[in-house]
Formats: sequence, C-alpha cells, structure tokens
Amino acid sequence: MSGILKGKKGIISGALDSNSIAWKVAEKAHAEGAEIVLTNAPVALRMGTINELAEKTNSIVIGADATSLEDISNLYDKSIERFGGKIDFILHSIGMSINVRKKKAYTDSKYDWMQKTFDISAISFHKFMQVAFQKEVMNEWGSILGLSYIAAQRTFPDYGEMAESKALLESFARSFGYHWAKKNHVRVNTISQSPTMTTAGKGVKGFQEFYDYADKMSPLGNATADDCAAYCISLFSDFTRYVTMQNLYHDGGFSNMGMSPDVLEQ
Repeated sequence: MSGILKGKKGIISGALDSNSIAWKVAEKAHAEGAEIVLTNAPVALRMGTINELAEKTNSIVIGADATSLEDISNLYDKSIERFGGKIDFILHSIGMSINVRKKKAYTDSKYDWMQKTFDISAISFHKFMQVAFQKEVMNEWGSILGLSYIAAQRTFPDYGEMAESKALLESFARSFGYHWAKKNHVRVNTISQSPTMTTAGKGVKGFQEFYDYADKMSPLGNATADDCAAYCISLFSDFTRYVTMQNLYHDGGFSNMGMSPDVLEQ
C-alpha cells in the first residue's frame, strides 16, 4: 500500500457483508491511511456483519436511513465529531428495488414500490449531497462517489426500475457536481461497475447467466469488487482532482463492445 489517502477522512455507506463493494472500499481506504465512518440503514445493520468491519478498520458505525434528511444530518454531525474536522470523501453504495425483490414484472410494477426504489437508490444520493452542501461538511478538493450500472444507458429487462434509478443517480452527479465544483472544488462522479457477485447482485433473476455473458463480452473480463474498490480509492485520492461530473465505466470494456467472438462461439 502507498498511503495515498493518509490524513483523509470519509464516510462509506452500504457495507453489508464481505461480498459488498463498499466493504472492500472500507478495507482499502483504511489500508491506504484514511479514517472512516461506516453507515447503513438500521435494518441492514441488524442483517449484516458490519461491526466486524468496524473493528477491522478501527472505525465506528453510525446508523442512518438514507432517505431521512434528519438521519443524514445526524450522520454528518457525528462523523465530524469523530474526525475532529470536515470530510474528504463520501461513498454512496445504496440500492434496492422492492419490485425486483418481489419479482414483479416491469410491465406490472407497483408505483408506490417504484417511488420507494427511486428514493432509496437515487434520491438518497441527492439528499446526501444536499445536506452536506448546506452544512458545509466537505473539505476543499473532496470527492463524492456513487455506484452505478450500464442499465442506465442500455436495456436489461430483469433489472426493473433500478435502470431508471441508476440513470437518475448519474444525472444527479452531473447536476450537483457543477454546484460542488463551484463551491469548494469538490468533485462528484459515478462508477458504472461490471456485474459483481455481491449479495444484492445475486438476488437479480438470471444473474449468474448474465454474469457469465458479460465476462465473455468484456475483453478484460468482469471487473471484480476488489478492483472496483481500488478504483474508488483512486477517485478519493489527490491524483484525480480534476475528474468530476463523469460516469466512469469500470467494466473490462463491456460498455464499448458490440459483439464478441467468444459469445458467438458459445
């Protein structure tokens, strides 16, 4: 490790278990010298093993409902108290679709569930940024990052309204990214990651088959959760100070492929 985050302080959301990308990010951030606070929804804290991660990374866990402005405000207050100063980076790794979870067809979506999906998976990103913006919790040249997926641009029928959620997430990064840059040079980006064997990902219908397809379509193969975490660390570091308002593909080349001979042979 090179210590590229030495002296930096950040909040990492969404670490549920050791399969989570956020979990890997927390481990790497700690190894690179950062101080971190872990957060997740209260129900997720009860389901996961996040306290093990907190012990491993010498961090604390602050429960917060990402859809609650009050909870987010409390998260920032307690984090600043913990750090003794402002925040350098935030990872938004939050997503959940009730329609997908309950296997409702896209053409028969329940709209109250859809609205909840948007609130949890995308609008929470705007809330994270808006509360941080208004409370002035970010240091100069900080970094805010959200995790996305190529379904924001292309059609994946079993991904449901999560596709629209990711499109909205990416739009928030561009729109709010402008205001953050003008305010105090904070950059805002999203990473469009390969299909990844996380607990959430494996719950999507046909995931294994699509994972194998994407792996063959990508010249470099699917990017792993570990490699995605490393990419996140680079975007928290000072080496990427002028990268902002971007959706960055971390997918082994999948996003630029038309057809692969490997898939044709199969």
